[in-house]
Amino acid sequence: MTALGFLYPGHSAEDDYPRIEQLLGSDIRVDLVHTDIGEDTHRVDALRRMGAAERLTAGVEQLRLSGAESVVWASTSGSFVYGWEGAHEQVRALARAAGLPASSTSFAFVHAAREVGARRVAVGATYPADVADLFADFLRAGGLDVTGVRASGTVTSAEAGTWGEAEVLALARAADHPDADAVLLPDTALHTAAHVPLLEKELRKPVLTANQVTVWEGLRLADRRVNAPSLGTLFLREPIVQA
Repeated sequence: MTALGFLYPGHSAEDDYPRIEQLLGSDIRVDLVHTDIGEDTHRVDALRRMGAAERLTAGVEQLRLSGAESVVWASTSGSFVYGWEGAHEQVRALARAAGLPASSTSFAFVHAAREVGARRVAVGATYPADVADLFADFLRAGGLDVTGVRASGTVTSAEAGTWGEAEVLALARAADHPDADAVLLPDTALHTAAHVPLLEKELRKPVLTANQVTVWEGLRLADRRVNAPSLGTLFLREPIVQA
């Protein structure tokens, strides 16, 4: 049994995690600890407070006691708002507190894009434009080329959590670009675990979503690879090797 630990901010789309655990169909356990979200708003200052060290470390002991082999801060906006170097420091502090390999959803997107062989990516974000642009900057710092950003302007995680399949598909279609190797949907408050096969069928390319890449990152840190095609291209056992 491999136990994966996740620190999830608030309550929006946390039910994606037991769904993903079920779809993995293997000896994988997904343990979720909720962190204090503070003010629920997609505003840079509030997002930085949400990702502060004291909020993250408060849930670490519970994950340690659960037997987690890795820990991932399951927030995209609560990590990339610190910038590339600041997000690295956030993860280092989390690893020290947990005594475990650690990462965040923002880094998961960079690693997952490389895994599926995507150099050029399109972004479909629920966030306001200024926050979405910070995610694009983060991806560029990670060596990816961003073909375009589609921002939907939702103000809260609670609002994003109400989106269904139709809204998620519309966002992905609007974000897609002919030159993009993959489409990225970066909000862990967005329910996407059930929609990845449809998204990839419609767009005919890999689609990387926040909760999907977060769990994949936890597996990567635990040195596990699971073949789960129902979770999309990312979860095919053999990686696509870049030329």
